[in-house]
Amino acid sequence: MRVAVGITAVVLGAGSALARPRASEAEAAAALEAAINGPWRSAENRARDRYRHPKETLLFFGFRPDMTVVEILPAQGWYTEILAPALKDRGRYIAAIANPAASPQAAKARDEFVARFSDPATFGHIGITRFGPGVMDTIAAPGSVDLVVTFRALHGLIGRGLADEAFRAFYTVLKPGGFLGIEQHRQREDRPNLPGPLQGGYVKESQVIALAQKAGFRLVARSEINANPKDTADWPDGVWTLPPTLALGEKDRDKYLAIGESDRMTLLFQKPAS
Repeated sequence: MRVAVGITAVVLGAGSALARPRASEAEAAAALEAAINGPWRSAENRARDRYRHPKETLLFFGFRPDMTVVEILPAQGWYTEILAPALKDRGRYIAAIANPAASPQAAKARDEFVARFSDPATFGHIGITRFGPGVMDTIAAPGSVDLVVTFRALHGLIGRGLADEAFRAFYTVLKPGGFLGIEQHRQREDRPNLPGPLQGGYVKESQVIALAQKAGFRLVARSEINANPKDTADWPDGVWTLPPTLALGEKDRDKYLAIGESDRMTLLFQKPAS
């Protein structure tokens, strides 16, 4: 496997660090603030902070800068820009990227991600692992991860019939007592899902909770950090009608910009400690 400078492949089965006091919430907040305000973040990405509330979301998930954190399908790395720098000195960030063996497009996306985050002075030594059918349980060593996070990816896993396998993998790699943080476009419980396997990008909280509980997780908390009551979740092109995609182009553009990004559930689950 070709690996860029500053980015390392995960060594499965590696020993754990010596026990030490965990970082405090104040330390976590400081590390996140420094990363969120880092000069490496583009103006375009910064503009989304008001919709995505990265500091508040990650603190809700229990993030600490000395954790091992796996992000599922980080895409272009919006959260990588925050998580990797916040973890580089005391923790570890692992990007579980779409399996590059699956398609030329996936291989190209992996190479672009590696190139983008190859500066160890800024991002530390990022772990790169594969995520896809049949390899999900290799994203990290079993029982080695403190926190798994996934942002707006569950509709794709559900649509491809991979959700059960994914949640089992999340459970396997987490330490006993470890956490799973989920942010996902939210469909209202009192209406049918939008048509099509991707459900227009929207998922009901009850669907997500059922998937997690089936895998053995317990629901710890819900947050409205990323709620948007203006989003009615019934748009002609699904969630992609809204920014940042604006799938309808100039048609009703001002209307959709005024609504803002999607209404999102923010859920925290835990793997039982015993």
